[in-house]
Amino acid sequence: MTAERTKDRPRWMAQNSQAFFAPHLGNNVSTGLMDWMVRQCLDCSATAAVEAVKIAFRTDLRTEAAAIEAPTLILHGDADASAPVALCGRRLAKTVPDSLYKEYSLAGHGICVTHAEAVNRDLLDFIGGA
Repeated sequence: MTAERTKDRPRWMAQNSQAFFAPHLGNNVSTGLMDWMVRQCLDCSATAAVEAVKIAFRTDLRTEAAAIEAPTLILHGDADASAPVALCGRRLAKTVPDSLYKEYSLAGHGICVTHAEAVNRDLLDFIGGA
């Protein structure tokens, strides 16, 4: 996948924007917004993008996560193709003590856009209760 991601980054990003926003699940996201997000991602260096993915998926942070003492809100989409909910959000919620976990139905990775109203409400509720 790293070779695909670096060989033709614009194509890879455009193809994966569908999974990021999950419009096929009814999420109302314009082509213009998806194109804008692709341009934002392309502004990041290819090396930094690849290394960030490697770190995210190859580094075991369970010990550090279990030591978190601050109030923690974990938000995750149940249709996240890039960070599967069963492997990421739900596991993290079980690892971080006393965390609050919110899972959004029919949501991909881009929940801050596709589920903005619910995400903002949950953030405000969390901050108000922290």
